[in-house]
Amino acid sequence: MAEELPIRVLREHEVLLRVAACGVCRTDLHLMQGELSSAHYPITPGHEIVGYVVQSGPGVAKWAPGERVGVPWLGATCGRCRYCEQGLENLCDHAEFTGCTLDGGYADYAIADGRYCFAIPQCYLDAEAAPLLCAGLIGYRAYRIAGKAPRLGLYGFGAAAHLLTQIAQAQHRRVFAFTRPADLESQRFALELGAVWAGSSEEHSPEPLDAAIIFAPEGSLVPRALAVVRKGGRVVCAGIHMSDIPSFPYALLWDERSVSSVANLTRADGSEFMRIAAKIKLRPAVQTFPMAQAAAALDALANGRVLGAAVLINK
Repeated sequence: MAEELPIRVLREHEVLLRVAACGVCRTDLHLMQGELSSAHYPITPGHEIVGYVVQSGPGVAKWAPGERVGVPWLGATCGRCRYCEQGLENLCDHAEFTGCTLDGGYADYAIADGRYCFAIPQCYLDAEAAPLLCAGLIGYRAYRIAGKAPRLGLYGFGAAAHLLTQIAQAQHRRVFAFTRPADLESQRFALELGAVWAGSSEEHSPEPLDAAIIFAPEGSLVPRALAVVRKGGRVVCAGIHMSDIPSFPYALLWDERSVSSVANLTRADGSEFMRIAAKIKLRPAVQTFPMAQAAAALDALANGRVLGAAVLINK
C-alpha cells in the first residue's frame, strides 16, 4: 500500500536521493513474507537503488548535488566489531541493510549513507544499472567464492545468473544453467547469453562441474548440486533465505567437496565489480514497471515471468 511520509532531517554522512530506478529482488519477496528475522517493520523495500543526489548531510564530501549514485544492500556497518576490523564488514555484528532495516527505494526519495554508495559506470541507463547493485554485486561475491572454476553451474537463472554468465564468458569459463523444470524460456535465454548447456535443475549436467552457485531458494538443490560437482568441487549458496536442506548421503560430500554460503557484500566487492562491469560492458536484461506497480512486479518475479531483472522506475 502506498503511503506518503515526510522526509526527515539528514544525519551525518547521509544523502537524500531522488529515486530514478530500483531493482526488484527475490529478497524483497522474502521480506514481505516475513522470512527475514532481521527485518524491521514497517519498512520500505528496495535495495538496488539508482538515484540522484538532492541534498547532502553533514560530513558528506564524496557526492555533489545532481550526481548519480547506486545504493546497495549493505547500508551501514559499525566499523568496530571483530569482523569490520578484519576487513569482513559483510559480517558486521551491527550492520544495517537497505530495504530491510533501513528504508529502501520503493519510493520517490530515499536516504542513504553516502559512504556505502557506489559510482555507477556511465555506460548504463538508470534501469540497467539497478540490478548491478544486488544481482550483480552479491552475485559477483558468490562467483569469487566459487573459485577459478572453468566449468560453472548456475542454479536459478534470474537476475544474478544472467549477469554472471556474461562475466564467465568474458573470462573464458563454461556455464551450465539449471532452471525450474520445463522452463524452456529461461533455458533459451541462458543459451543466448553464452551458456554451453541449459536444462532442468532435476537433470545432471552433461559433464562434472568445478563449482556450482545456487541462487534459487530451494534447499533441495544443495544435494543435487553436490552430485554434479567433481572431487574438490564447491557448492555456493548465494541467497539470503533458503528452505531447509534435506539430509543426504555423506558420499555426496566426500572427496573434499564443500558447501558454503555468501552473506551480503563489502564495499571492496562493489568497487571491483563496478570496474569489471564497465570493462566488459555487461548487458543487463530488464523488464521495467512504474513504481506504482511494485506489487505487479513482485508477482511477476514470484511466478517466474521475468527474464533477467525486474526494475521499478520513477518518471
